[in-house]
Amino acid sequence: MVDAMELQSACDASLRFAIENKRLVCFLYNSKWRVAEPHDYGVKHGASRLLVYQVRGESSGIVRGWKLLDTAKIDQLAVLEATFRGTRGRPDQHHIHWDELFARVR
Repeated sequence: MVDAMELQSACDASLRFAIENKRLVCFLYNSKWRVAEPHDYGVKHGASRLLVYQVRGESSGIVRGWKLLDTAKIDQLAVLEATFRGTRGRPDQHHIHWDELFARVR
């Protein structure tokens, strides 16, 4: 049986890999399947969070767009073969202020 610490470690490694290699991720979040570009991963307000640009799937609101997710609620994470171009940032855009930033897409 896999314990919570092993799952968290696997999720952490997968997110870092996906961001470094600009790979889309698929996951279950709040009982909804989503496909997204992972952009920033770190700690905000003491909790591990992931900033994604959701490109497909389901949502309680607008499907496509920026979402700041609590990584503890991400389930069944899979790194897909499909890639994305990289940052959607603009030179004048302000990034989220992170308590600690683990990875950011370039």
